[in-house]
Amino acid sequence: MLSDFGLVDSYVSEMKAVILSICPEACIVDISHNVRKFDVKMGSYILLRASRFFPKGTIHLAVVDPGVGTERRPIIIETERGFYVGPDNGLLIPSSKMDGIKHIHVISNPKYMLSKVSRTFHGRDIFSPAAAYLAKGVPISDFGPEIFDPVIPSFSEARVHEGLIEGEVVYIDDFGNLITNIAQSNLASAGISEGDILLVKVRNRNFRLRLCEAYGRLPKNELLAIIGSGGFLEISVNQGSALKLLGADVGEKIIIRKETGF
Repeated sequence: MLSDFGLVDSYVSEMKAVILSICPEACIVDISHNVRKFDVKMGSYILLRASRFFPKGTIHLAVVDPGVGTERRPIIIETERGFYVGPDNGLLIPSSKMDGIKHIHVISNPKYMLSKVSRTFHGRDIFSPAAAYLAKGVPISDFGPEIFDPVIPSFSEARVHEGLIEGEVVYIDDFGNLITNIAQSNLASAGISEGDILLVKVRNRNFRLRLCEAYGRLPKNELLAIIGSGGFLEISVNQGSALKLLGADVGEKIIIRKETGF
């Protein structure tokens, strides 16, 4: 089974054609083609949300690749649960860390690429063939040398220090919820639980929000904090849009502290 996302549909069809020409029995599952262009952070979050629910042995092909054609490396990550194929730009790291990284190899063997590799479409010419050959049982070591220094994204984990949590917005969903990289475990480390009042700083503005267990716990159009279905803190508005209210964007820094911590 393979999963892929991150490119417009016209390009994805070429990638699928390459995969099926090498491995006709492959089962291809689309996660999303709606990642914002060049937004590695958004792509990484979507992959993290989805990958955990796929069966063991899945090969995840993920392409959000603003560095295509440069010195950035094409890589395969083997984890305890499967494989991740894509650019070495941090896109694959949060998901693969969650699964437990075993080995990382550069894709450098031309035997497992298309005969002609373009400068601008490694998704078709390098990543798709690699994923297909993996599905056919080619060992990861055959693709190229093992590396131990992958690009680690700065957005992968929030920081907790003396009750203060520093994170950032990594995704904005269709409802306008600001989804952060602040995990439930980060909140617990800061002594925060549902029902607490949080002091939140976003875009140099300070807010006093309740951490609710459901959107409907506050009146309509009220701003709140909630632990979303992915296990991360969201800044939301009941039946409204936090995006419209706050004007924040992906990458926006968020600082949180429990009210009694001051």
